[in-house]
Amino acid sequence: MTVLNVGIIGQGRSGKDIHGLYYNGASNLYYKVKYVVEADERRREIAKNTYPDCEVLENYEDLVGKKVDLVVNATYSYEHYEITKFLLEHEFNVLVEKPFARNIFECDTLIKIAKEKGVLLTVFQQTMYAPFYIHAKSLAESGKLGKIREISIRYSGFARRWDWQTLQKMMGGNMYNTGPHPIGVGLGLIDFDTNAKTIYTKLATTAMSSGDSDDFSKVIIEANDGTIVDIEINNDDAFSDYNLKIIGDKGTYCATPSKYRLKYVEDGENPERPVKDTFLCDENYNPMYCVEDLKVHAEEGTYDGTAFDEGTRALYEDLYFALTENRPMRYSAEQYKYIVGVIEQAHALNPLKRKY
Repeated sequence: MTVLNVGIIGQGRSGKDIHGLYYNGASNLYYKVKYVVEADERRREIAKNTYPDCEVLENYEDLVGKKVDLVVNATYSYEHYEITKFLLEHEFNVLVEKPFARNIFECDTLIKIAKEKGVLLTVFQQTMYAPFYIHAKSLAESGKLGKIREISIRYSGFARRWDWQTLQKMMGGNMYNTGPHPIGVGLGLIDFDTNAKTIYTKLATTAMSSGDSDDFSKVIIEANDGTIVDIEINNDDAFSDYNLKIIGDKGTYCATPSKYRLKYVEDGENPERPVKDTFLCDENYNPMYCVEDLKVHAEEGTYDGTAFDEGTRALYEDLYFALTENRPMRYSAEQYKYIVGVIEQAHALNPLKRKY
């Protein structure tokens, strides 16, 4: 098995604690960190001890001429486009952290350069490989829930933030930071329907976070077949008890990344009841509601792994075979561009006042 040489740009929460954790973990069979690029001197010193035999660099331009099979762009969000563009132009394969870029124009530019240079470009959205999403998609496609009417996705909580992710000037905010995950899940569940329409968006700032970016974010998408995808990221929600709910005309699935519940009916087990155009009453002629002993099936279970471990492992395995055997990635750069398009539209329709 060929082990690929990797360069990581950035040693922040993602570069060190997600990508770095995978590279140094037992599930990594494919990659070796050869270079680490980090502007902060203290983090460069830490990197020397974190990745055995790696070379640390201060500037990403210094990667040019190095033997690197893959570069991970885990820099600040507002730097993703320019740095990825530079890397592609110098014929590096690139895995860029979410968000892919700021807008569709930037995504199209990067995709065009990657094709011209004959290199691979993909985005690190490991939720698309997480066990709960894989199960949910399989369940929706199985027909067990019937025709899917609504997909409700909640990535909410009750907490404050005051880091760079709260600043518009740094491309912060819930839509750019957290948004690619639930939007990706929602679009994935409708097979990235290119005829889907974003029918409602709302971005707002609240008292729960510092800065000037959105910490209340709402998007509603209608698929071509009428399925509604309702996505909310809300820092004010103290009682958000699920991340994904799928409602069909035969049942409902409700899940977090660690566990799920499912309730549904099966065809033929509940005979059709003819509709009545008069009032209902019991044997004593007293008024009554529509009451019956409906036969339902219920399931529940847990997931072995999350986006941060199993999802990361699966994405990197997918990427390895794309690089070594030219297999197509499970999700294309064009599909990740679609996610950015939804985010771009939400910002265009909800301009927020800049304070910084």
